[in-house]
Amino acid sequence: MRRIAAMSKSFPPVDNPVLSVSALNRRVRDCLEAGFPLAWIAGEISNLTQAASGHVYFSLKDAQAQVRCVMWRNRAQLLGWRLENGQKVEARALVSFYEPRGEFQLNVEGIRRAGQGDLFERFLQLKAKLESEGLFSPARKRPLPPFPHSLAIVTSPQAAALRDVLSALHRRAPYLRLTLYPTAVQGEGAGERIAAALACASTGPHDLVILCRGGGSIEDLWSFNEEIVARAIAACTVPVISGVGHETDFTIADFVADLRATTPTAAAELAAPDRDTLLGRLDDGRHRLERASERLLATRRQQLDLLAARLLHPAQRLQQQGRELRALGDALHFAGERLLARRRERLSNALRGLQAQRPQAGRQRTPLAELGHRLQNALERQMAGKKMQLNTQATSLKQLDPLAVLNRGYAIAVTAEGRTVRTAQQLRNGDALRLAFAHGGAHVTVNAVENEKSSAEVAAAREAQ
Repeated sequence: MRRIAAMSKSFPPVDNPVLSVSALNRRVRDCLEAGFPLAWIAGEISNLTQAASGHVYFSLKDAQAQVRCVMWRNRAQLLGWRLENGQKVEARALVSFYEPRGEFQLNVEGIRRAGQGDLFERFLQLKAKLESEGLFSPARKRPLPPFPHSLAIVTSPQAAALRDVLSALHRRAPYLRLTLYPTAVQGEGAGERIAAALACASTGPHDLVILCRGGGSIEDLWSFNEEIVARAIAACTVPVISGVGHETDFTIADFVADLRATTPTAAAELAAPDRDTLLGRLDDGRHRLERASERLLATRRQQLDLLAARLLHPAQRLQQQGRELRALGDALHFAGERLLARRRERLSNALRGLQAQRPQAGRQRTPLAELGHRLQNALERQMAGKKMQLNTQATSLKQLDPLAVLNRGYAIAVTAEGRTVRTAQQLRNGDALRLAFAHGGAHVTVNAVENEKSSAEVAAAREAQ
């Protein structure tokens, strides 16, 4: 019984849940990501793998431990340099936990070379500042002169880069006038000296400036990452080529310069065209010009031969034109005769037609006299009929003449508005009327209006009148 009681005490309470492996790993991941903020971790790269997807897998190790790391493709594309095994780096990472395998790992956000942390941060800050001001804009960069005559070189007289630049320029363009503006390119105060040398070169009679230095660490090249040098390059009045370091080295001066060269030798090659190439181009142009001149002369000779064949002596030309003039005169004479003959024939035809249409006065007199008598009789009959119609209409007009009615003792009553009074119903007591008689008129006032009388009364009234 004691053994059973002891065993029961070793088991957890019944209400304590049992976790699955995935749930456990998820809780571990949440605890790690919540407990460790984004931090910088230093170590050496090992077991580096570049996946086909673009993701990068590696380990960071030191003398006592190592940790698995992953850098996703979108972050790896922004790195700007190639990761290799054995490199000392500082990774900015977030502590995480890969649940499917139960492995502790780091999700890397960014990587920098070890020992360069502060300098690299200063580099990025200055780069962002100058880029926001537009000093890196392609719009402000000037094209290089195609055939410079005077070239300024800003570098250290003891630098191996100077020998490389001079050797390349002597080989490619020995005709160039070179001016060295010596300056320190490394160490304390080198940035101010480089800026002063650039300012002096900007005031000289130069077509182009080369700013160069050999390769080195970020500390060695730091003078070319200083703001004073960047602003001196931007203020230079002539184009500037930056040939600082090796192909993998990038400085602020490279971004501000009008053109970046991968090496000092490449800067010299970009600054001046190759003399042998130019001479070859000149020879090709001379040969093309000679061939074009020969073709032009041959064409002009053929044209001259054709024109000479067409050229005639003035006497021959006059004889030829005389023959052409006589031929034209004969043709004109024959054409005039033919035209005159046609016009004569048309005139004869017109005269014959006119003669046929000419009236015969003797034969037309008798019909004309008969027509005159008929016209006279018709006019007399028509005049008699019109007189009879006129008399009839005059008689009718006399019967309708209102003056004739007035002469028989009638009068016309007109209101003040000018309307003729036809019935007693148009009148009211006190209306003013004008009476028109056959001779003269009178103005009267209505005293009483009588109703319409019967026909007997009207007849009696007429008899009384």
